[in-house]
Amino acid sequence: MTDNSTACSGPDAENGFGRFFLPGPTEVRPSVLAAQKRALIGHRGEPVNALMREIQPGLREVFGTARPVLVSTSSATGLMEAAVRNGVRERVLSLVNGAFSERFARIARACGFEVDVLEVPWGGVHDPDSLRARLRERRYDAVTMVHSETSTGALNPIAGLAATVREFPDTLVLVDAVTSAGGAPVRADDRGLDFVLAGSQKAMALPPGLAFGVASERMLERSASAARKGVYFDLVVFYDSLAKEQTPNTPAVTLMYSLAEQLRHISAESLESRWARHSAMARRCAEWADAARESVGAELPVLAPEGFRSPTVTCLLLPRGRTGPEVARAMKERGFVIGAGYGRLKPRSVRIGHMGDHTVEELDRVLEALEEVLRAPPGQRPEGGRR
Repeated sequence: MTDNSTACSGPDAENGFGRFFLPGPTEVRPSVLAAQKRALIGHRGEPVNALMREIQPGLREVFGTARPVLVSTSSATGLMEAAVRNGVRERVLSLVNGAFSERFARIARACGFEVDVLEVPWGGVHDPDSLRARLRERRYDAVTMVHSETSTGALNPIAGLAATVREFPDTLVLVDAVTSAGGAPVRADDRGLDFVLAGSQKAMALPPGLAFGVASERMLERSASAARKGVYFDLVVFYDSLAKEQTPNTPAVTLMYSLAEQLRHISAESLESRWARHSAMARRCAEWADAARESVGAELPVLAPEGFRSPTVTCLLLPRGRTGPEVARAMKERGFVIGAGYGRLKPRSVRIGHMGDHTVEELDRVLEALEEVLRAPPGQRPEGGRR
């Protein structure tokens, strides 16, 4: 793996790099932020064509695809809506195991589609057998699912779930890979994902404002006859523009400069090394949590089950008497940013976003501060203020 020492020392450390562990947006290298200062170019013509050519190889590698990767000037939520508007005729099955998979279902419902939900407890994951049983009961145009559920830190077994959906030839596989792309293998082609999407501000470690997606031929065939796809997120138009090395609408060119810079960093490290670094951070979180009874004096369980934990975000259940917002505030007073729980988990959990360009060494400092917070009485400020 390439040397990430610049994330711990030198200019990055002077700028405070290594203290922002929110589960999105994540911390961004100063050089990636600085790339946005390049001069603007017209978004129709050879300069932007060259930029599109530059970013495509890296994006295809991140998504594990030989197909072009679309770049949308939107949040990932925009492409979640694109997924259902282009891929659903009437009815969709949504696999729900947390807040963002629940959002996928809510978006489909808001777009006027009939939505059935297959739900497991938050923190759990779906199994192919239960999915197969549901698909045998009723015909669905598509199944929505989240690979890495940001609200719970659970990693769905996406390969097995996608393979199960593919047993039903007219049903598409629509996947939110927002906190997995760039931090875990997505393998869109090998797994037969019909549409997979991600945002820029999570494991890709970019500023917010871009979303990326890959559509299969099946998805584009469905999109061609979709009656409710609207204008902005018409996937056929996106891919027609991609063939001309363009975007259908005005792109955020300065963010694309940052994207090109970050893809160079990802290539230098190699995706395999990047995945390994993320997995090492997830293991470190789990090991620390397992030892919490002795170090903190209380149980601090990882919400997601072992074997199905996201390499990019860990959700920890807090001891009685502590709340997510209170612990996150206390961490901020010590100079570290982590997330309180999300949605219904907000009062009783915290989330550590160990993704992007962070290292195990930086994570250790976060966990040391978290141990101090949890050993101290609620509301106690650190001696001397921020460290």
